[in-house]
Amino acid sequence: MKAVIATQPGGPDVLQIVDRDDPVPMAGEVLVRVRATAVNRADAMQRQGSYPPPPGSTDVLGLEAAGVIEAVGPDVVGWAVGDRVMALLAGGGYAELVAVPAGQLLAIPERFTWILAAAIPEVFLTAWQALGRQAPAEPGDWVLVHAGASGVGTAALQIARERGARTIATTRSAAKAELIAEMCDHVVVPAGADFADRVLAITEGHGADIIIDLVGASYWAENLRALAMNGRICLIGMVGGSRIDIDLSALLAKRATIIASTLRARPVDEKAALVASFAEWGLPRFADGRLVPVIHDMLPLSRAGEAHRLLEADDPIGKIVLAVGADGLETR
Repeated sequence: MKAVIATQPGGPDVLQIVDRDDPVPMAGEVLVRVRATAVNRADAMQRQGSYPPPPGSTDVLGLEAAGVIEAVGPDVVGWAVGDRVMALLAGGGYAELVAVPAGQLLAIPERFTWILAAAIPEVFLTAWQALGRQAPAEPGDWVLVHAGASGVGTAALQIARERGARTIATTRSAAKAELIAEMCDHVVVPAGADFADRVLAITEGHGADIIIDLVGASYWAENLRALAMNGRICLIGMVGGSRIDIDLSALLAKRATIIASTLRARPVDEKAALVASFAEWGLPRFADGRLVPVIHDMLPLSRAGEAHRLLEADDPIGKIVLAVGADGLETR
């Protein structure tokens, strides 16, 4: 099969298409013929050498895929050859075939294209892990989502809205702010890292009950100022750095909860439980249009390097999707 790997740590130019043996599904796995995959920050970090695959995982990039089940391994129940699926992966999505634990599959909603389906698993499951399970948003909560125009950001805003929360998004771009305004109640374009005063003004001094933070260190102090009493900060990204000096008294004063989480390296059974809970809650909402994957651009797999450059330029709103083969752009 054809697959994309990083030949060495470096820039987008190190991405190359290579020939690899077809994977064979083990017990509890299915083999998926990939029609489309999508680009994530973790892919760029892996390419740079700062985020290696979990032990035992493939070095082929790609944390999600959409396609058709081509073979079913032993002990798989509920899935069959020919089923249209989207999958959460530890790696391997930038390829023509990928073996996936059956618990990490989601049925593709009727009428969804491969492109739409490929943009769902990683970002919506990351956002659901935070807002549906670790810090469940409740009706009336104020939810602050940093990097609101990103893939995870656009997913988190929609999930928070569907759970009845009031939403505030931050983005560093006024142009992006206009484009995501319909997804949230308020948009803040920080001056530098200053956003807490605007959040406190919007919430009439209450602050954010939940903060979905994809930025990290550079937003830490402002997060604490913007946080409501008994508020929760869900740290799921660190594009703004990872090292800070912490004033612990500020955490005590707010009775704050800090939840730091990743998804890729979680055990298979934990991923399966997350996928099952999101399937029950989220798939009906995709089917009727309450949840919508946001697509910035579509490129063929052969232009994966270009997709990485686009991602790292911080221009995209939502996801960049890669079509795997000519039929990746087709609906079925």
